[in-house]
Order: sequence, then C-alpha cells, then structure tokens
Amino acid sequence: MTQLMHRNLRLTPPVAASAQGMRIRDRDGKSYLDACGGAAVSSLGHGHPEILAAMQRQMAQCAYAHTAFFTTDAAEELAQRLAAGAPAGLDQVYLVSGGSEAMETALKLARQYCVERGQGQRKLFIARRQSYHGNTLGALAVGGNEWRRRPFAPLLMKVPRVAPCYEYRDRAEGQGQHEYTQGLLRELETTILANGPDQVIAFCAEPVVGATGGAIPPTPGYFRGVRALCDKYGILFIADEVMCGMGRTGSMYAIDQENVVPDIVAIAKGLGAGYQPIGAVLARGSLVEQLRIGSGAFLHGHTYIGHPVAAAAALAVQQVIERDDLLAAVRARGETLRRLLGEAFDDHPYVGDIRGRGLFMALEIVRDRGSKQPFDPVLKLHAHIKTQAMAHGLMVYPMGGTVDGVHGDHVLLAPPFIASDADMAEIVTRLVDSLGAAFRQNL
Repeated sequence: MTQLMHRNLRLTPPVAASAQGMRIRDRDGKSYLDACGGAAVSSLGHGHPEILAAMQRQMAQCAYAHTAFFTTDAAEELAQRLAAGAPAGLDQVYLVSGGSEAMETALKLARQYCVERGQGQRKLFIARRQSYHGNTLGALAVGGNEWRRRPFAPLLMKVPRVAPCYEYRDRAEGQGQHEYTQGLLRELETTILANGPDQVIAFCAEPVVGATGGAIPPTPGYFRGVRALCDKYGILFIADEVMCGMGRTGSMYAIDQENVVPDIVAIAKGLGAGYQPIGAVLARGSLVEQLRIGSGAFLHGHTYIGHPVAAAAALAVQQVIERDDLLAAVRARGETLRRLLGEAFDDHPYVGDIRGRGLFMALEIVRDRGSKQPFDPVLKLHAHIKTQAMAHGLMVYPMGGTVDGVHGDHVLLAPPFIASDADMAEIVTRLVDSLGAAFRQNL
C-alpha cells in the first residue's frame, strides 16, 4: 500500500531508481527506453552532467529568493536568452513553474492588458476543440479536451470553440487543402462576429497540437490567416507551445515555421528538460508597456516564479542545445524517425495516419484505414498499448479520445534530442512489437 496518490488510484507504477541518457531503470532492474520524454519533457535525456553541475552551482550560491524582494542573475540571463531567440517583438519574459501555470499567466496577462487599455468589456477567449491547454481551471476552460473538462464543467468559464486544424479527419474527399483551410478561417471569423469582436480577448491555439490530438500540424497558411483575423478585430493571439515548443519540432519556437508572430507565447516542458519545474510566458513589449504606464504592475504571481535553481537549469539546457546544434539534430533525427515509422506502419491495417514535425510524431490508430473508423472506446486500446510498451521496455505516450474526446486512439512519440539513428531504430522495433501484442490481446 502507498500513501501517495498516484494518477491511477488502482495501480502503483514501477519505482524509478535511476536514469541516464535515453533510459530509465526501475527498482527491479528493468530498463525502459524513453521514446516520449515523459510527456515531451526530457529533451536532453536523463542525467546530463552539465545541467546537474549548473544546478549545483546555483544551489551553492542562492537556492531561493522570492521575486517580491530579489531578482537573480540566472533568471535575468534566461529571460534575455529566451527573448533573443523568440519571434520578433516577443521580448518580455515571465517565469513560472509549469505549463498550466504558463497558460493561466497568459490568460490573465491578456485580460489585464484589455482592462488597462480601457476595454474591460472584453471577457471571452476563443479556442479550438480537441486542444489541451492545461489542468488549472482557466487553462482547462480554454482547452478542448472533453474527457478532462467534463467533471469540472460547472466551474469553467464560457469559451466559444471552433474546429481544430485536423486535416486527416476533417478535409473532405475532393476538397483542396487551401479550400479546407479557408473554411476553418471563415468559421473562426463567424465565431468572432457572433460573440462580438469587442467582447473577445484572445484566440488560443497550439501551433502543433500535442497530447489531445497527437502531433497534428497546421495546414499551410492557417496561422497566417489566424493572425490576420486577430489583427482585423483587435484580438490577441496566444500560442500555446508548452508541449510543441523549445526545439521539439525543429525550431526553438514552433510558430516560427508558420512565419507568424503571436502576441503571447506559453512555454514549459522542454524549457527545463525535466531537470526542474519551470515554464515561461513571452509577450510583446508593447503589451507589457501598457501595464507599465498604467497600473505599473502585473496583478499576478506565485511563490516559486523565477526560481533561481530552475532558471539555472533551463539556462544550461538552452546553452547545450545551441552549442551542440541540437535543433539541426532534431530535424535530421525527425526525418529518420518518420522514414522508419513509414517503413514499419505505412501499410499497417490499424495505423491510419503518421504525422508530426521534428521529434514530435504520432500514429493514429484506426479500426479501418479506408473509412478511418476508430476502435470502440470501450476497448481502451490506448491503455493496452501503454501496458504492452512498458512490458517491452518502451515508454510512449498513448492517448484516447483523439477524434472527439471519446473515440479514437493515438500514440505520441517525443524522444530526446540526443537520440541516435540506432535509438530511432530501436524505438520503432519495440513499438512494432508493442502494438502487435496489444492488437493480438484485444482484437
């Protein structure tokens, strides 16, 4: 028995006893190949000596200083580095302790900006179905992950929602990609107008959809259209890069690949690569300046924001990524992973789609490839896939409810940036075995 409340209250997971590089070893000595970085977190793998040394140095100098009293060199240097590599104009950084906290911060910053501009009537965020923006109440409200939202729905603010950019499922037969994209943008504009453009604070979206949909990239021009609509109606654009950012898709900020600059970006996960809990919000300087000349304060804060050890860890992570040219490695290894997945699953009867960018890839599992019919959710196939993967010494990130919050299964892969071609081959080999076992036992 355990006094610790685990995610599954009926099962106690294995005890992680040690971790190094691509592998985690449990207390019984079994080794697991980490093909998902936990939840797309461990971008540099485990036990990286330079990150550990940076944390130790910072702990020896100053382990904690409350931001109501002090700043620290580590926090200042991290903010400077993040802003220097961000899309043009995103030069103000607010450090937090995780992804949900980053999105809560983004929402409150956007609302306060409207208030300080004399637009206090703006109270709505628009978001997309089948998105995920975090588990705190504000972040959960804007998210479109229905099974996560359902128990807490009475507590959540109203959020008008539009269709995701989910080409595999939603582009009709015979419909061109451009026509499909324009239809999505028309729906967004219609939703803005229906709710009153002067009532809307911001539109929130993941540049590449993460856990809820499984590494779903946008169609060409989609986010340029989003940016144009936000500009047209005076609405902010918040890009949630908590999972897809910090190099995961091959560029430091995923939205860079769309040639679009949001007003606010939320980051976390890969920022600290799992070595410390940390996230951040980046905002346009002009947005923060409105607060500076108005109230003079951002009316928000948490005890551990700007934590010096977390900042030192994240700064070291960013330095290693730059020094070792790991963004180029992500792009190269991503091509390798996509090729190997294609060789293994392009003709697989139960794999409908292979998608993603960089080292952020997913397989969508289907009952029938032609009709794209998903498996019966009663099967909980994604859970069986995870069980079989762990049995085969492989960590992947399966999820259910891919299609509509109830139906559909996918398997997300997000291996560390340090993975080699041999690691990619081993991941795919073990995934083939794991899926095979899951299908044999449950179909």
